[in-house]
Amino acid sequence: MATTLENLKEAFAGESQANQKYRAFAKKAEQEGFHAVARLFRLTAEAERIHAEGHLKSMDGVGTTAENLRAAIAGETYEYTTMYPPMVTQAEADGHKAKRMFEYAVQAEAVHAGLYTRALEAVRQGKDLTEEFYLCPVCGYIEVGKPTGPCPVCGTKPEKFITV
Repeated sequence: MATTLENLKEAFAGESQANQKYRAFAKKAEQEGFHAVARLFRLTAEAERIHAEGHLKSMDGVGTTAENLRAAIAGETYEYTTMYPPMVTQAEADGHKAKRMFEYAVQAEAVHAGLYTRALEAVRQGKDLTEEFYLCPVCGYIEVGKPTGPCPVCGTKPEKFITV
């Protein structure tokens, strides 16, 4: 029988995946002109996010900002050094289209880890970050300051970058 902690981890993963899946479904429904269905998907995605956040809190997975930054650095570093490289290799061997997104992720996750490291240094000094950040909507690269050139990871035009 699974422990409560194991159940929480499974529930957190499931709810997190449902959130992302429903957000993608909403985009597709919107593109196809099903606006009310898109709203339903977005609303349900938010419900799944609420569940996931509750499970994460029950696992004591949210700490101080410095603790959260250290956890984020570890997670992003794992992704670009350990998780994604063999996925790129396998996708290439399989001739699978996932190779491109895996390659984007390797590069973008390294940038994320660097930005979190920068943020952690600021927090250690009792300061916040003052820069504006812009997100490439294609590959997930984050630019510090308004982009003036194409995305260095995927080449997306600077005017396509978004802020969140």
